[in-house]
Amino acid sequence: MKSVKVSGVVIAENNMGDYDKMLTILTPNLGKISCSAKGARRPKSQLMSGSQLMCFGEYMLFKGSDTYTLNSCEIIELFYNIRTDLEKLTYAMYVTKIVSDVTTENQNSFNTLKLYLNTLYMISETEKDLDFIISVFKLRILKILGFAPNTRECVGCKTKENIRYFSIRDNGFKCKECAKNDTSAIEISDATQNAIKYIMGADPKKIFSFELSDNGYKELELIAKVYLNEKLEKEYTLEKLK
Repeated sequence: MKSVKVSGVVIAENNMGDYDKMLTILTPNLGKISCSAKGARRPKSQLMSGSQLMCFGEYMLFKGSDTYTLNSCEIIELFYNIRTDLEKLTYAMYVTKIVSDVTTENQNSFNTLKLYLNTLYMISETEKDLDFIISVFKLRILKILGFAPNTRECVGCKTKENIRYFSIRDNGFKCKECAKNDTSAIEISDATQNAIKYIMGADPKKIFSFELSDNGYKELELIAKVYLNEKLEKEYTLEKLK
């Protein structure tokens, strides 16, 4: 076996036997990797903290013929505030589920990992509306996955005038005329249009740095929800923890 050092976040954990765990870690260059953490559930194990869900750290692994084994971990961030707030935890697990679904092994996941960490930070360390954070995350992850909507012009007639709708079916903005026969078109304000443009083009560390009116938040939330479910062909719902 050889040693491999990776940075990453634990996006899944499952108990094995009496004291062991099987982890899934999202890394920037290797995508998702599975590794066993032997003895991680023992009370005095040095792997206990580093093998928790949503722990971000530097992991030293032994690579076998077809599996990894966790040897040690240097914790970078545990996102403590998420672990002590049930609502924050609910939203963080929702994001984690999406990230797990859209990543695979042997995949460059640098941009996805960066977005995931930024989103966890916003949930953990700020008081921004959690639905707003989730909406921004959804639209940005769709861009990373290759589903960036056309925000430059009407996707129907190519005009830049009288843009009033977002077409789920045709992946972008539409003018009032072209939206007439599009049942998937959602009417949106100028502010929401500008917000979507910002999310698509902003620096990764600044994508959450804008405000909207209450109505704008609702429009953004609706578009992000429907667009994500449509493109990933799956219905994602928040499951409240008890």
